[in-house]
Amino acid sequence: MRPVSPEEYKRMIQDDWDWANRLVQAVKDDPRKFVKYRDPRPIISIKNMIETSAQLYPDHIAFYTKLEKGPYKTITFTEYMADINALGTQLIAMGLKENRIAIIGETNYTWSVSDMAVVCGTGCAVPLDKELPYADLKNLIKESEATAVFFDKKREPMFTRMMAEGDTPLKFLIAQQAYEDRTVEVELEGTEEKKSVQVLSFWKLVEAGKALVAGGDRSFLDAQIDSRETSIIIFTSGTTGLAKGIMLSHRNICADLMVSPTVLHVTDHEIFFSMLPIHHTYEYTADFLMPHYQGSAVAHCEGLKYILKNIQEVHPTFFLGVPAVFETLHKQIWKGIKAKGKEAVAKKGVKISLFFRNKLHMDVSNLFFKEVKETFGGRFRMFISGGAAINPAILEDFQAFGIQALQGYGLSECAPMGALNPDTCPKAASIGVAFPGCGAKIYEPNEEGIGEICLSGENVMLGYFKRPDLTEEVLQDGWFHTGDLGYIDKEGYIYITGRAKNVIITKNGKNVFPEELEYELSLHDCINESMAFELSSENKDDTIIAASIYPDWDVVKAALGDDADDVAKVEEYLWKAVNAVNDNNPSYKMIKQIFVRHTPLEKNTSNKVVRFRPGNKQGN
Repeated sequence: MRPVSPEEYKRMIQDDWDWANRLVQAVKDDPRKFVKYRDPRPIISIKNMIETSAQLYPDHIAFYTKLEKGPYKTITFTEYMADINALGTQLIAMGLKENRIAIIGETNYTWSVSDMAVVCGTGCAVPLDKELPYADLKNLIKESEATAVFFDKKREPMFTRMMAEGDTPLKFLIAQQAYEDRTVEVELEGTEEKKSVQVLSFWKLVEAGKALVAGGDRSFLDAQIDSRETSIIIFTSGTTGLAKGIMLSHRNICADLMVSPTVLHVTDHEIFFSMLPIHHTYEYTADFLMPHYQGSAVAHCEGLKYILKNIQEVHPTFFLGVPAVFETLHKQIWKGIKAKGKEAVAKKGVKISLFFRNKLHMDVSNLFFKEVKETFGGRFRMFISGGAAINPAILEDFQAFGIQALQGYGLSECAPMGALNPDTCPKAASIGVAFPGCGAKIYEPNEEGIGEICLSGENVMLGYFKRPDLTEEVLQDGWFHTGDLGYIDKEGYIYITGRAKNVIITKNGKNVFPEELEYELSLHDCINESMAFELSSENKDDTIIAASIYPDWDVVKAALGDDADDVAKVEEYLWKAVNAVNDNNPSYKMIKQIFVRHTPLEKNTSNKVVRFRPGNKQGN
């Protein structure tokens, strides 16, 4: 932030506290019955949040992490705070005050410290998608004007090459896992010339920063924070064109942290199981900062193939994921149940368990599913699905297994929390309710009450980086226009029907939401995933709706045996499921052509299907 006098900064801080206390009061005054937890701790910045958590919970474990192969290492809030202060102090000593600094890599402890050291007093953090190719990363470094980058070992060659080429603003390269500084010789592409590039060690910087702090350097500890200015720039995955930089402030994030736990009970002894990419705001806010706001721990997963192993090691209580993860776990559970010949008993157990849970508020899941719960470490009490729609039946099954399973809704533009189902009265088909102090409305609803979902609140972004034109399109009269279509029931629960840009308008003016058809198809065991779309037709008076289907080939092979290699037989088998969907829909919504796939649909780095990609509109 720009330097201000002590008197002006004192006024700014008082304004921050007035703002935070108003938000806390809005929680207390909210009349809705499902706002159960009404005492959020007021915070005025991310720096204030992590400092006060370290004061309140000094010996609580902040992280279970694996800096190297082997058992988990525990890091307390006191240790975490010391590393943040040290690294931030050293970054300022390197001349990086008020700079934009990029961070990229796997979700781990050094990523977290790097981010906090930037955001809490040095400059503006630019989290980058670790799956992006070199050209895209270079463009984002240029676009964001980042002068330094923290990276993990896997991505080091890209950034040493980038530094050697010399046409970006980069001045410092910092290797997250390194314990020593190094000089790397980089051969420039297309030439025989080599260039020396210096790579700094993360841990050396922390060590140097601790020496500065011990010597009385308070440049980072006393750094002024403007809670209303851009402190984080999140670039979207760019599935509809060039990536947009979403500008978020401390207030945006703090608003989410204060209001979201009011419909969800989170204690100071939770262990959040962290496996999503941390550059996404869903993971960043809900699975990284939220636990620390509440005094809880974050346990880092080593990767998808280590999920069950890591769960058994740390016995988490919270698991935030995307539908694909929960769908995979759900299928594995039922495959195991079927393999033991217990499917009929388990299905009866689900019905009984849900009856006791929903009607009598009693948990009898251990009578039927104790073994399932033990597979998940025995302590899980909460699953939260976000990022895309999930089959409500999957959430209900997990609830029957004894794990509360909720659906939430968010967008990076909302830092990212837009809605969440209350843990005391969830509706599995809904994405949840708006938080206290926030608003939700339907813009220009049709006769069925369906229109664009709009959100308001202190969590809504400042705007798109260097794109005031795009900002004006989505921020209107204090409301963020999400681009999602849906409706709100009389109790305030929000339901999504599709994306405005994806809607298929038939020749007779009817609206068909492909997401609805895809959801209905997903209810059939033989279909893993699908994408519905409009097919070009020679008949201008007709609209042909088609679907690319990636079957569950295990189910198909079990049903068809040797005929599973017969394309016609497979299509005939899948048409039974498609026709079951068609039978429940009016004629204008009927799927009239299918394409069978042997590989999953192509997705972006957020694991969302890329609808405009031609390869998704065909079989293979």
